[in-house]
Amino acid sequence: MSATVLFDNSHYEQACDQAIAMCDGNLRSTIKALIMANEYLETELEELQAAISAGCIPETSPSKARSSAA
Repeated sequence: MSATVLFDNSHYEQACDQAIAMCDGNLRSTIKALIMANEYLETELEELQAAISAGCIPETSPSKARSSAA
């Protein structure tokens, strides 16, 4: 019996199709939008890491706080 785990790609295929559709089928615009989103997330991550290094604790969003209290 093989220890190889089969990877389900369907989620990524669907997300890819959705991103392309959101950019009216323009692949260059899709790639540009994904790069911009990635840069935004990298900046957010750097800011959170800097805040944690400085001893700050990020606030929990109100929706998460309510769901954990329920």
